[in-house]
Amino acid sequence: MICDTTAVIIDDDPEVLASLEQWLDLADVRVHTFASADAALPLLTPDFDGVVVSDIRMPGMDGMSLLKAVDPAIPVILITGHGGIAQAVEAMKLGAFDFIEKPYKPERLVDMIQRASEQRRVHLATQPHQTHTDTDELADTIIGDSEPIRTLRQHIQALARVNADVIISGETGTGKELVARSLHRLSIRQQAPFVAINVAAIPENLLESELFGHEAGAFTGAQKQRKGIFEAAHKGTLFLDEIESMPMAFQIKLLRVLQEREVVRVGSHTPIPFNVRILSATKEDLRQAANEGRFREDLYYRLMVADIQLPPLRERPRDIPFLFSHFMQEASAQNQIPVPDLSYDDLVALELHDWPGNVRELRHTAERYLLTRSFNQVSVSELLQLGSRNRGNAHSGEGSLSARLEQVEKALISAELSHHKGNIKAVMDVLDLPRRTLNQKMQKYGLKREAFTL
Repeated sequence: MICDTTAVIIDDDPEVLASLEQWLDLADVRVHTFASADAALPLLTPDFDGVVVSDIRMPGMDGMSLLKAVDPAIPVILITGHGGIAQAVEAMKLGAFDFIEKPYKPERLVDMIQRASEQRRVHLATQPHQTHTDTDELADTIIGDSEPIRTLRQHIQALARVNADVIISGETGTGKELVARSLHRLSIRQQAPFVAINVAAIPENLLESELFGHEAGAFTGAQKQRKGIFEAAHKGTLFLDEIESMPMAFQIKLLRVLQEREVVRVGSHTPIPFNVRILSATKEDLRQAANEGRFREDLYYRLMVADIQLPPLRERPRDIPFLFSHFMQEASAQNQIPVPDLSYDDLVALELHDWPGNVRELRHTAERYLLTRSFNQVSVSELLQLGSRNRGNAHSGEGSLSARLEQVEKALISAELSHHKGNIKAVMDVLDLPRRTLNQKMQKYGLKREAFTL
């Protein structure tokens, strides 16, 4: 069932308009019909919250001209007759959302309208003038004051208010499940279940049973009926981690389930409807995987109504000292061990490390440092060097000499700013730099004094 969806239908054939209006009304879509594109234009303002469905060939302004006349962010679905495929493909290049060829099944058009409507709601919700300031709850969960993290919090805040499926992309350890839980906690589904499952951890022969459920006796070992995770997450949020690892043979089954919004348990023939928001996580570029034939393209588009890209830790260096201290505070409370002060050399070591394991590695390092420091005067640098040797690789060992020197210079300035809590005069004295030179270098490396005064 489609809810809260608006469609503008444009066709010069009154019988077509009447038929589409009746069908879409049954699908719970609010419909405005127009016999010409010119008549519809006044409604299609930049804040129009719906979808446009238009015939391509019409007297006066045709579908192609309409596509060029409306705001590019408004989804336009074009209907083409036999032989008009080349023109429809050209329309896609010009920014049309999709096209459908006559004759077509009304269900297919409804599905297109639903996907286009979700995309439109996401676009409107994520516009700057509609973005709210971070809530205290989100700022306490998604920690950091760097520009990438402030942008991430705003993105989460906006997408939490819509009901669109989202793909969350990022390297291992960047916090994809944390983002998914934040989206759920701030959404209208917050009182319903949040169900997380790692697709890569389930044997292929058990995937269908785990996701869709099974009846008693459906297979050897199925002694009683069991609900799948889609049923368990009904009215809530389902988080599919490492979605890129899903076998190709199973992807078509998942696609059907997402299209129909119903599951059939293994050993049953009875469809069970569900209402679930799908959040998928991947450490790969799914668009590239689809291009290379490693992931179904149609499933990618079904899942990717909106997306969130998580920055690796190395791209947000100013957050590293604060995060490290935060994780030490957490470990201190759990283990009743006092938090040691970080030295200048410790701050430099934190800034210079490349953190291949991202926030997860940083958390583990902070916990190890706290516990190790309580009985051994090991430094952060020594702990990181030990970890690098254990992994069999060195950190910060790539790039030209000038690039490495810049990395060191940035780390030194950042460490001093952290150590002196943004006191510019103190940093100038310690590094023996004129104010103008320090200001230039801070601007070059994107270091803002306010970020170190907290």
